[in-house]
Amino acid sequence: MEEENVTEELLDTGQELWMQVEVFAESLLRPWNAYQIGIAVAVLLVAHILNKILGPRLHEWMRSREGWPKWRIRLLVIFHQRLRAIIFVTLIWAAVFIMREATWPSRSYILSVIATLAFVWLAIALLSRLIRNKFLRKLISYGLWAFATLQILGLTETATTVLDSAAVEFGETRISLLLIINAFVLLGLLFFGARFISTTTSEKIRSNEEISPSMRVLVVKALQVLLYGAAFFIGMRAVGFDLTGLAVLSGAIGVGLGFGLQKVVSNLVSGVIILLDKSIKPGDVISLGDTFGWINSLGARYVSVVTRDGKEYLIPNEDLITGQVVNWSHSDEFVRLDIYFGTAYNDDPHKVRAIAIGAAMSVGRVLSDYRKPVCHIVGFGDSSVDYILRFWIKDPTGGLTNVRGAVYLALWDAFQAENISIPFPQREVRMLGDEGQKALD
Repeated sequence: MEEENVTEELLDTGQELWMQVEVFAESLLRPWNAYQIGIAVAVLLVAHILNKILGPRLHEWMRSREGWPKWRIRLLVIFHQRLRAIIFVTLIWAAVFIMREATWPSRSYILSVIATLAFVWLAIALLSRLIRNKFLRKLISYGLWAFATLQILGLTETATTVLDSAAVEFGETRISLLLIINAFVLLGLLFFGARFISTTTSEKIRSNEEISPSMRVLVVKALQVLLYGAAFFIGMRAVGFDLTGLAVLSGAIGVGLGFGLQKVVSNLVSGVIILLDKSIKPGDVISLGDTFGWINSLGARYVSVVTRDGKEYLIPNEDLITGQVVNWSHSDEFVRLDIYFGTAYNDDPHKVRAIAIGAAMSVGRVLSDYRKPVCHIVGFGDSSVDYILRFWIKDPTGGLTNVRGAVYLALWDAFQAENISIPFPQREVRMLGDEGQKALD
């Protein structure tokens, strides 16, 4: 019986709409309505021609505007993209005002409806540019265009009845097209508001130097989860969707996902632990296995590490918790580096040590305050006296290999200037004559 009632209601609504369409079509055949349509078409052609003439000139003028702020350039781009619509709205409203002054208001009614629709569509198109997400922008734009059109044409109640009649029932739950559309529009607006608040607040949090980098990331992530979660639940409750069944269903799904997504959950929990214990933070220089680089960002599932050669490694959070990580800048940014070299036995060790320390201090990144370089003898080799040169730097993000190379080069120049020799293994090869060859045979 309920299905028959719904079908009869849909048929009655359809017949009513068809009767309205017939009345509207008959009204268009009247002379004072037909020429209003003709005026609107003529205004559209004029707007198209003016757009073809003014559009390229405006584009060239925009290209010559150097040094303008980005927001002003963006406004000009939006204006250029909607130039035809702006011209049409301006001309159609001018035609409406002229018609109202020259003849009866009833003979400009259709023009007024067309002008109102064009203005509302243009306003929605311009305001929707504030939404960066393309899918969300289109969803909200189409929804507002449809709603504004029905509202201006006076078809809101009829469309509401039709959409609410097309429904599916599951026990006590009734889902209609009207409910789905309202949910999409409302959720789109709420998610847009959550995104706007999240972006604005996140920028302020990231610029706050009083909060540690890891805590900034944690606060931003928690704020995003809170805002988007609140937007979803508020939107679903506002459209009348019962969330009690969803709670039971989510619990069952959570148990299944807990077994199937152990690694994912482990990485998520490890990410929270990393943010809380502040073991690593954006900007730290770390070594993990063969990977050496600095932390670019902390994600929910992985940590982005950028190396000196420009490669970006996405390391799972679990590896940073369970593995051995060398954080070169955990408590401070000071790093000590060691290099080894040897000199000949006939060179004065005291002089060699002084020259090596001076060479290291001549490199710009090497610290020369209370953490001065030191040089010690570490052994007497087969052909050289072996030394170790230790020095400190405070900018490990600038790289370690390059500063070692700079110190080696400074040592080479200093030893060349002071006639300090660096021995190397030598081999002597003697060629045997005929007797030697015979002996070998």
